[in-house]
Amino acid sequence: MNGKEFIKAVDNIAKEKGIDKDVVFDAMEQALATAYKKNFNSLTNSKIVINKDTGDIKVFSFKTVVPDEMATDEYLDTLDDNDEEAVEFNPNYHITLTDARKENKSLNVGDTIDTEVTPKDFGRVAASTAKQVLVQKMREAERSSLVDEYGDKQDEMLIGTVELEDVDNYFINLGRSNGILPKKECIPGEKIEMGKQIKVYVSKVDNSGKGLFILLSRCHYGFIKRLFELEIPELSDGTVLVYSVARDAGARSKVAVYSENDKIDPVGACIGERKSRISRILDELHGEKVDIVKYDKDPQVFIANALAPAKNLHVIITDPKKQEAIVVVDDDNFSLAIGKKGQNARLASKLTHYKIDIKKTEQAREMGINFRD
Repeated sequence: MNGKEFIKAVDNIAKEKGIDKDVVFDAMEQALATAYKKNFNSLTNSKIVINKDTGDIKVFSFKTVVPDEMATDEYLDTLDDNDEEAVEFNPNYHITLTDARKENKSLNVGDTIDTEVTPKDFGRVAASTAKQVLVQKMREAERSSLVDEYGDKQDEMLIGTVELEDVDNYFINLGRSNGILPKKECIPGEKIEMGKQIKVYVSKVDNSGKGLFILLSRCHYGFIKRLFELEIPELSDGTVLVYSVARDAGARSKVAVYSENDKIDPVGACIGERKSRISRILDELHGEKVDIVKYDKDPQVFIANALAPAKNLHVIITDPKKQEAIVVVDDDNFSLAIGKKGQNARLASKLTHYKIDIKKTEQAREMGINFRD
């Protein structure tokens, strides 16, 4: 790679990858300085100069101009071996003021004087180094671009194409990057087909390793929330709000919604005309049931709503600070309130953030719990 080719390559990656050309030149100079010291001269007082118009590369050694007396024996006798700041004259790094002014009369103590020391075969090293630097900068730019595009996508919904599969994971093409969808993060019982587009929830984005790591899920409770936002315009514009979501992926979810506008029915808005909106959500969930619950600031009302389809509930808040409650139900509604294997009660507890203890009417009476029949 000659000088012109290098400049052209720098111009190309600057345009395509959005890298500042000065960043590439600085990296190139640092890399070449290291290569020069390794292959030709281990002295540290050398620098690389790249002509940014022609791509020509030259190596210079530089010496600092010091007072004449610093090169004398008398000066050496005055140095204290214990003084870490004491500087001993070294002809490799220093030049006396008298000698410096023989080359340039305008030089003063503290200035530097440069001498070109470019090795004859340095072009070979420069070409190899240039390729390495350009590849490195392209990788860094690509990674930075990916981070800019996907770094803020955590907790968001994306659409990708199923490309590969191994024993534990599906690999989803998200466009410019791939995400990993563990099979344990799929909805139980659903069939994932190669080449199909699917909706996925981004549960984690990590840039601390060698590459960008994007972890996906379809059984995360956030997946339900994003589906609702996707299908229900009132959620997107803030007319209807989601208070909380509780999910047992593949079986049942509960979504608590509310509106600050008394004229809006938040539950009805989520269901849609002839159940059109909720139907699209249920189709995506492959049979998972969804209960849409109206949130209420009164925890007694909210808990009763959350335990639907059970009815005729008596909710007693036993400890507001610890968020504990007892719910009294009649025999006909007890099994509905508990749910299969305790699912309904468990999801209601997650939804309301209350510890809920469900008692039958007779049990409550025996325990002396006061409630109205």
